[in-house]
Amino acid sequence: MKTLLNIGLLGLGLFIATPALAGIDQRQPIRGLIDELVQQHHFDRQYLQRLFARVELQPGVIERITRPAEALPWHRYRNIFVKEKRIRQGVEFWDAHADTLARAEREFGVPAEIIVAILGVETRYGRHRGGFRVMDSLTTLALDYPKRSKFFTRELKEFLLLARQEGFDPLAIVGSYAGAMGKPQFIASSYHRYAIDFDGDGIRDLLDNTADAIGSVANYFKRHGWRSGQPVATPAFVQGDGYKTWVKQGIKPKLTLAEGRRYGVRWKGDLSLQSKAALIELELPDGFEYWLGLDNFYVITRYNHSQLYAMAVYQLSQAIRQLREQRNLQARR
Repeated sequence: MKTLLNIGLLGLGLFIATPALAGIDQRQPIRGLIDELVQQHHFDRQYLQRLFARVELQPGVIERITRPAEALPWHRYRNIFVKEKRIRQGVEFWDAHADTLARAEREFGVPAEIIVAILGVETRYGRHRGGFRVMDSLTTLALDYPKRSKFFTRELKEFLLLARQEGFDPLAIVGSYAGAMGKPQFIASSYHRYAIDFDGDGIRDLLDNTADAIGSVANYFKRHGWRSGQPVATPAFVQGDGYKTWVKQGIKPKLTLAEGRRYGVRWKGDLSLQSKAALIELELPDGFEYWLGLDNFYVITRYNHSQLYAMAVYQLSQAIRQLREQRNLQARR
């Protein structure tokens, strides 16, 4: 009946577009976003309409976000990131930017190897920054991913404000399926809050400037509570079933080690019994391994809210540091 009605209206020259045929700028929540940008932030409406007319919705974005790598078991996830080539490239990156990394460590208290590992996991040290235009990704997620539509609509607004502020073409920026961009893969709101001009050229450039990327990662960690000189994680050993209660507490450190010890958990290293930790359970092909994640481990999860991600960053950082120390020792002989 609807089809016949549309045909009849077409014959009268009065066809009204259905939501499926409407332009992106006419669909909610994009229509509301445009109104907000025009009324509250003084954007030109025609500019925004022309911009969204060039956006291409990407079904692949929805496919990727519903099947993230973080859904893999640990032993498969680890093999993506903690591998020989990425470790070797991490050492090379560290050597190439040693002075900048040393300054970031002095000023923010974040170890160079952690900064390097973040950039290694996120973009292979700037080599791979994603395959989607950020405008396409964020618009697709705002429209076609109801579960987090409000979040991605806000990020789309932040991105357009950022593009105007920093002076780049919003259709020219390529990033991840989730709209993260640049060498450290900051989403737009994080770019606004945590990006810094670390080389003093007057521009906060995370897209092409390695120094700004290094400084901004260090700033991000410092702002999220990184504790200089404190441990990140340590292997743990469990007995009985009591430890399961600790695992269920989640990735935020809540129990002290003194409390955790009563659950049958032991660990490597000389740690204060008053330190708080989370008990991290990681799936192996034939069982599980356990780690204590301390406050700095939790800070890594503020970059990506996954214990697998945080552990991959930590283990990659340790492998990079160890290889670099070995090479430096050999060079001195």
